[in-house]
Amino acid sequence: AALLPRPARGLTDRLYCGRRVCYEVLGVSRQASKAEIARAYRQLARQYHPDRYRGEPAGGEGGGAQAAHEKFLLIAAAYETLKDEETRKDYDYMLDHPEEYYRHYYHYYSRRLAPKVDVTIVILVTVCAISVFQFFSWWSSYNEAINYLASVPKYRIQATEIARQQGLLNKTKEKGKNRRSKEEIREEEEEIIKDIIKNKIDIKGGYQKPKIYDILLFQILLAPFYWCKYVVWYCWWIYCFTIKGQEYGVEEKLYIIRRYMKMSQSQFDSLEDHQKETFLERQLWIRENYEVYKREQEEELKKKMAMDPRWKRYRRWMKNEGPGRLTFIDD
Repeated sequence: AALLPRPARGLTDRLYCGRRVCYEVLGVSRQASKAEIARAYRQLARQYHPDRYRGEPAGGEGGGAQAAHEKFLLIAAAYETLKDEETRKDYDYMLDHPEEYYRHYYHYYSRRLAPKVDVTIVILVTVCAISVFQFFSWWSSYNEAINYLASVPKYRIQATEIARQQGLLNKTKEKGKNRRSKEEIREEEEEIIKDIIKNKIDIKGGYQKPKIYDILLFQILLAPFYWCKYVVWYCWWIYCFTIKGQEYGVEEKLYIIRRYMKMSQSQFDSLEDHQKETFLERQLWIRENYEVYKREQEEELKKKMAMDPRWKRYRRWMKNEGPGRLTFIDD
Protein backbone atom coordinates (compact mmCIF):
# COMPACT_ATOMS: atom_id res chain seq x y z
CA ALA A 1 0.00 0.00 0.00
CA ALA A 2 2.92 2.33 0.71
CA LEU A 3 4.19 1.87 -2.85
CA LEU A 4 0.93 2.89 -4.47
CA PRO A 5 0.73 6.40 -6.02
CA ARG A 6 -0.66 8.95 -3.62
CA PRO A 7 -1.89 12.49 -4.28
CA ALA A 8 0.72 15.15 -3.55
CA ARG A 9 -1.77 17.34 -1.76
CA GLY A 10 -1.88 15.18 1.35
CA LEU A 11 1.85 15.45 2.22
CA THR A 12 3.07 18.66 0.59
CA ASP A 13 3.86 20.27 3.94
CA ARG A 14 7.46 19.03 3.58
CA LEU A 15 7.93 20.20 0.00
CA TYR A 16 8.60 23.74 -1.22
CA CYS A 17 5.97 26.11 0.26
CA GLY A 18 3.87 23.41 1.89
CA ARG A 19 0.15 23.75 1.21
CA ARG A 20 0.60 27.25 -0.17
CA VAL A 21 1.43 27.99 -3.81
CA CYS A 22 4.79 29.78 -4.03
CA TYR A 23 3.54 32.15 -6.73
CA GLU A 24 0.65 33.21 -4.51
CA VAL A 25 2.99 33.74 -1.55
CA LEU A 26 5.04 36.25 -3.56
CA GLY A 27 1.98 37.67 -5.29
CA VAL A 28 3.18 36.96 -8.85
CA SER A 29 1.86 34.90 -11.75
CA ARG A 30 3.39 31.70 -13.14
CA GLN A 31 4.59 33.66 -16.16
CA ALA A 32 6.53 36.16 -14.02
CA SER A 33 10.18 36.76 -14.91
CA LYS A 34 13.12 36.41 -12.54
CA ALA A 35 13.31 40.18 -12.14
CA GLU A 36 9.64 40.38 -11.12
CA ILE A 37 10.07 37.53 -8.64
CA ALA A 38 13.14 39.20 -7.10
CA ARG A 39 11.35 42.57 -6.86
CA ALA A 40 8.32 41.01 -5.16
CA TYR A 41 10.59 39.17 -2.71
CA ARG A 42 12.47 42.32 -1.72
CA GLN A 43 9.23 44.20 -1.08
CA LEU A 44 7.78 41.46 1.10
CA ALA A 45 11.11 40.87 2.89
CA ARG A 46 11.29 44.53 3.91
CA GLN A 47 7.76 44.30 5.26
CA TYR A 48 8.05 41.04 7.21
CA HIS A 49 11.75 40.85 8.14
CA PRO A 50 12.08 40.29 11.93
CA ASP A 51 14.57 43.16 12.26
CA ARG A 52 12.12 45.59 10.63
CA TYR A 53 9.00 44.39 12.40
CA ARG A 54 7.90 46.79 15.15
CA GLY A 55 4.74 45.26 16.53
CA GLU A 56 2.23 46.13 13.81
CA PRO A 57 -0.12 43.35 12.74
CA ALA A 58 1.52 40.88 10.39
CA GLY A 59 -0.35 41.48 7.18
CA GLY A 60 -3.61 41.86 9.08
CA GLU A 61 -3.60 38.21 10.02
CA GLY A 62 -2.79 38.77 13.66
CA GLY A 63 -0.26 36.87 15.70
CA GLY A 64 2.29 39.66 16.09
CA ALA A 65 6.02 38.98 15.79
CA GLN A 66 5.67 35.19 15.64
CA ALA A 67 3.28 35.35 12.70
CA ALA A 68 5.56 37.85 10.92
CA HIS A 69 8.53 35.53 11.43
CA GLU A 70 6.65 32.54 9.98
CA LYS A 71 5.47 34.68 7.09
CA PHE A 72 9.05 35.76 6.36
CA LEU A 73 10.24 32.11 6.34
CA LEU A 74 7.47 31.23 3.89
CA ILE A 75 8.46 34.13 1.64
CA ALA A 76 12.10 33.07 1.74
CA ALA A 77 11.13 29.45 0.87
CA ALA A 78 9.04 30.67 -2.05
CA TYR A 79 11.88 32.83 -3.38
CA GLU A 80 14.42 29.99 -3.05
CA THR A 81 12.06 27.77 -5.04
CA LEU A 82 11.36 30.21 -7.88
CA LYS A 83 14.73 31.95 -8.31
CA ASP A 84 16.44 28.82 -9.70
CA GLU A 85 15.36 27.70 -13.15
CA GLU A 86 15.72 23.96 -12.50
CA THR A 87 13.93 24.07 -9.15
CA ARG A 88 11.16 26.24 -10.63
CA LYS A 89 10.73 23.74 -13.47
CA ASP A 90 10.34 20.88 -10.96
CA TYR A 91 7.86 22.94 -8.95
CA ASP A 92 5.76 23.78 -12.02
CA TYR A 93 5.71 20.11 -12.93
CA MET A 94 4.44 19.30 -9.43
CA LEU A 95 1.65 21.84 -9.78
CA ASP A 96 0.61 20.29 -13.09
CA HIS A 97 1.00 16.65 -11.92
CA PRO A 98 0.17 16.52 -8.20
CA GLU A 99 -0.44 12.76 -8.30
CA GLU A 100 3.28 11.90 -8.87
CA TYR A 101 4.17 12.43 -5.26
CA TYR A 102 7.27 10.18 -5.02
CA ARG A 103 8.86 11.78 -8.07
CA HIS A 104 8.41 15.24 -6.56
CA TYR A 105 9.76 14.02 -3.23
CA TYR A 106 12.89 12.59 -4.91
CA HIS A 107 13.65 15.71 -6.98
CA TYR A 108 13.11 18.03 -4.04
CA TYR A 109 15.45 16.26 -1.63
CA SER A 110 18.01 15.32 -4.29
CA ARG A 111 18.49 19.02 -5.07
CA ARG A 112 18.61 20.01 -1.42
CA LEU A 113 21.07 17.31 -0.40
CA ALA A 114 23.22 17.38 -3.53
CA PRO A 115 26.78 18.71 -2.98
CA LYS A 116 27.29 22.31 -3.99
CA VAL A 117 30.75 21.61 -5.39
CA ASP A 118 31.03 20.15 -8.87
CA VAL A 119 31.78 16.42 -8.68
CA THR A 120 34.21 16.75 -11.60
CA ILE A 121 36.36 19.15 -9.59
CA VAL A 122 36.33 16.82 -6.58
CA ILE A 123 37.43 13.85 -8.73
CA LEU A 124 40.15 15.92 -10.43
CA VAL A 125 41.55 17.18 -7.11
CA THR A 126 41.49 13.64 -5.67
CA VAL A 127 43.32 12.19 -8.69
CA CYS A 128 45.93 14.97 -8.54
CA ALA A 129 46.47 14.40 -4.80
CA ILE A 130 46.90 10.64 -5.32
CA SER A 131 49.30 11.27 -8.21
CA VAL A 132 51.48 13.63 -6.15
CA PHE A 133 51.61 11.17 -3.25
CA GLN A 134 52.36 8.33 -5.67
CA PHE A 135 55.23 10.21 -7.33
CA PHE A 136 56.95 11.23 -4.09
CA SER A 137 56.45 7.73 -2.65
CA TRP A 138 58.23 6.24 -5.68
CA TRP A 139 61.08 8.75 -5.32
CA SER A 140 61.43 7.76 -1.67
CA SER A 141 61.62 4.06 -2.62
CA TYR A 142 64.17 4.83 -5.34
CA ASN A 143 66.39 6.79 -2.94
CA GLU A 144 66.17 3.95 -0.42
CA ALA A 145 67.37 1.52 -3.10
CA ILE A 146 70.30 3.82 -3.99
CA ASN A 147 71.29 4.17 -0.33
CA TYR A 148 71.16 0.40 0.09
CA LEU A 149 73.30 -0.26 -3.00
CA ALA A 150 75.81 2.34 -1.81
CA SER A 151 76.21 0.36 1.42
CA VAL A 152 76.80 -3.00 -0.34
CA PRO A 153 80.59 -3.56 -0.63
CA LYS A 154 80.35 -5.09 -4.12
CA TYR A 155 78.66 -2.08 -5.71
CA ARG A 156 80.44 0.47 -3.56
CA ILE A 157 83.90 -0.77 -4.58
CA GLN A 158 82.95 -0.76 -8.28
CA ALA A 159 81.49 2.75 -8.03
CA THR A 160 84.61 3.98 -6.21
CA GLU A 161 86.88 2.57 -8.92
CA ILE A 162 84.82 4.21 -11.66
CA ALA A 163 84.91 7.55 -9.81
CA ARG A 164 88.70 7.35 -9.46
CA GLN A 165 89.12 6.51 -13.14
CA GLN A 166 87.04 9.55 -14.04
CA GLY A 167 89.11 11.72 -11.70
CA LEU A 168 86.22 12.56 -9.38
CA LEU A 169 88.00 11.39 -6.23
CA ASN A 170 91.59 12.30 -7.14
CA LYS A 171 91.36 15.97 -6.30
CA THR A 172 94.29 17.92 -4.87
CA LYS A 173 94.21 18.85 -1.22
CA GLU A 174 92.71 22.20 -0.45
CA LYS A 175 94.66 24.78 1.53
CA GLY A 176 93.95 28.06 3.18
CA LYS A 177 90.47 29.45 3.65
CA ASN A 178 88.95 27.09 1.09
CA ARG A 179 89.94 24.05 3.05
CA ARG A 180 86.96 21.90 4.00
CA SER A 181 86.44 19.58 6.92
CA LYS A 182 86.70 15.82 6.67
CA GLU A 183 82.95 15.52 7.16
CA GLU A 184 82.25 17.75 4.16
CA ILE A 185 84.71 15.81 1.98
CA ARG A 186 83.14 12.51 3.09
CA GLU A 187 79.66 13.76 2.23
CA GLU A 188 80.82 14.88 -1.23
CA GLU A 189 82.44 11.49 -1.90
CA GLU A 190 79.22 9.76 -0.79
CA GLU A 191 77.17 11.82 -3.26
CA ILE A 192 79.65 11.01 -6.05
CA ILE A 193 79.38 7.28 -5.35
CA LYS A 194 75.57 7.48 -5.32
CA ASP A 195 75.59 9.35 -8.63
CA ILE A 196 77.79 6.65 -10.17
CA ILE A 197 75.39 3.96 -8.95
CA LYS A 198 72.41 5.88 -10.37
CA ASN A 199 74.03 6.17 -13.79
CA LYS A 200 75.63 2.73 -14.04
CA ILE A 201 73.07 0.43 -12.41
CA ASP A 202 69.69 -0.10 -14.02
CA ILE A 203 67.31 -0.62 -11.10
CA LYS A 204 64.15 -2.46 -12.15
CA GLY A 205 60.99 -3.57 -10.44
CA GLY A 206 59.29 -1.68 -7.63
CA TYR A 207 62.42 0.39 -6.84
CA GLN A 208 63.12 1.66 -10.33
CA LYS A 209 63.47 5.35 -11.07
CA PRO A 210 60.01 6.94 -11.17
CA LYS A 211 58.67 8.36 -14.40
CA ILE A 212 56.11 11.12 -14.66
CA TYR A 213 54.07 9.10 -17.18
CA ASP A 214 53.53 6.26 -14.68
CA ILE A 215 51.47 8.26 -12.18
CA LEU A 216 47.71 7.91 -12.02
CA LEU A 217 46.87 11.26 -13.64
CA PHE A 218 48.85 10.57 -16.80
CA GLN A 219 47.63 6.97 -16.92
CA ILE A 220 44.03 8.22 -17.00
CA LEU A 221 44.79 10.88 -19.61
CA LEU A 222 46.70 8.42 -21.81
CA ALA A 223 44.22 5.55 -21.33
CA PRO A 224 42.59 6.05 -24.78
CA PHE A 225 46.02 6.04 -26.43
CA TYR A 226 47.07 2.86 -24.61
CA TRP A 227 43.79 1.18 -25.48
CA CYS A 228 44.12 2.00 -29.18
CA LYS A 229 47.74 0.88 -29.11
CA TYR A 230 46.74 -2.44 -27.54
CA VAL A 231 43.99 -3.02 -30.12
CA VAL A 232 46.44 -2.33 -32.98
CA TRP A 233 49.03 -4.64 -31.41
CA TYR A 234 46.48 -7.41 -30.87
CA CYS A 235 45.29 -7.20 -34.46
CA TRP A 236 48.92 -7.32 -35.64
CA TRP A 237 49.54 -10.39 -33.45
CA ILE A 238 46.53 -12.21 -34.86
CA TYR A 239 47.49 -11.33 -38.44
CA CYS A 240 51.17 -12.30 -38.17
CA PHE A 241 51.10 -15.42 -35.98
CA THR A 242 47.59 -16.80 -36.43
CA ILE A 243 46.69 -16.00 -40.02
CA LYS A 244 50.12 -15.92 -41.71
CA GLY A 245 51.73 -18.43 -39.31
CA GLN A 246 55.02 -16.59 -38.81
CA GLU A 247 57.56 -17.77 -36.24
CA TYR A 248 57.84 -15.93 -32.95
CA GLY A 249 60.69 -13.49 -32.40
CA VAL A 250 62.65 -13.12 -29.17
CA GLU A 251 60.34 -10.43 -27.77
CA GLU A 252 57.25 -12.45 -28.63
CA LYS A 253 58.69 -15.59 -27.02
CA LEU A 254 59.52 -13.71 -23.82
CA TYR A 255 56.02 -12.21 -23.81
CA ILE A 256 54.41 -15.66 -24.00
CA ILE A 257 56.70 -16.96 -21.24
CA ARG A 258 55.81 -14.00 -19.02
CA ARG A 259 52.11 -14.68 -19.58
CA TYR A 260 52.60 -18.33 -18.61
CA MET A 261 54.43 -17.29 -15.43
CA LYS A 262 51.71 -14.74 -14.60
CA MET A 263 54.26 -12.00 -13.96
CA SER A 264 53.89 -8.28 -14.58
CA GLN A 265 56.20 -6.45 -16.95
CA SER A 266 58.19 -4.87 -14.10
CA GLN A 267 58.59 -8.24 -12.34
CA PHE A 268 59.78 -9.92 -15.52
CA ASP A 269 62.20 -7.09 -16.29
CA SER A 270 63.75 -7.45 -12.83
CA LEU A 271 64.94 -10.99 -13.70
CA GLU A 272 68.58 -11.51 -14.62
CA ASP A 273 69.56 -11.84 -18.28
CA HIS A 274 70.88 -15.37 -17.82
CA GLN A 275 67.48 -16.45 -16.49
CA LYS A 276 65.78 -15.16 -19.62
CA GLU A 277 68.38 -16.94 -21.75
CA THR A 278 67.59 -20.15 -19.90
CA PHE A 279 63.91 -19.68 -20.65
CA LEU A 280 64.68 -19.29 -24.34
CA GLU A 281 67.06 -22.27 -24.41
CA ARG A 282 64.42 -24.51 -22.87
CA GLN A 283 61.76 -23.18 -25.28
CA LEU A 284 59.33 -22.31 -22.52
CA TRP A 285 57.04 -20.47 -24.92
CA ILE A 286 55.78 -23.95 -25.80
CA ARG A 287 53.12 -24.91 -23.29
CA GLU A 288 54.32 -28.50 -22.76
CA ASN A 289 57.90 -27.38 -22.08
CA TYR A 290 56.69 -24.79 -19.60
CA GLU A 291 54.63 -27.38 -17.71
CA VAL A 292 57.73 -29.60 -17.37
CA TYR A 293 59.80 -26.61 -16.19
CA LYS A 294 57.13 -25.68 -13.67
CA ARG A 295 57.07 -29.18 -12.15
CA GLU A 296 60.87 -29.17 -11.92
CA GLN A 297 60.82 -25.86 -10.06
CA GLU A 298 58.20 -27.16 -7.64
CA GLU A 299 60.24 -30.29 -6.91
CA GLU A 300 63.39 -28.24 -6.41
CA LEU A 301 61.56 -25.92 -4.03
CA LYS A 302 60.32 -28.91 -2.02
CA LYS A 303 63.87 -30.27 -1.73
CA LYS A 304 65.21 -26.91 -0.56
CA MET A 305 62.48 -26.62 2.04
CA ALA A 306 63.14 -30.18 3.22
CA MET A 307 66.85 -29.40 3.72
CA ASP A 308 66.29 -25.98 5.27
CA PRO A 309 66.95 -26.08 9.07
CA ARG A 310 64.33 -23.45 9.76
CA TRP A 311 61.71 -25.43 7.84
CA LYS A 312 62.69 -28.57 9.78
CA ARG A 313 62.24 -26.75 13.08
CA TYR A 314 58.84 -25.52 11.92
CA ARG A 315 57.71 -29.04 10.98
CA ARG A 316 58.86 -30.40 14.35
CA TRP A 317 56.99 -27.64 16.13
CA MET A 318 53.82 -28.34 14.13
CA LYS A 319 54.12 -32.07 14.86
CA ASN A 320 54.92 -31.87 18.58
CA GLU A 321 53.03 -28.78 19.67
CA GLY A 322 51.35 -26.82 16.89
CA PRO A 323 49.04 -23.84 17.24
CA GLY A 324 46.00 -25.88 18.33
CA ARG A 325 47.55 -28.09 21.01
CA LEU A 326 46.88 -27.52 24.73
CA THR A 327 49.74 -28.33 27.11
CA PHE A 328 50.63 -27.66 30.74
CA ILE A 329 53.90 -25.76 30.93
CA ASP A 330 56.05 -26.36 34.01
CA ASP A 331 58.23 -23.31 34.71
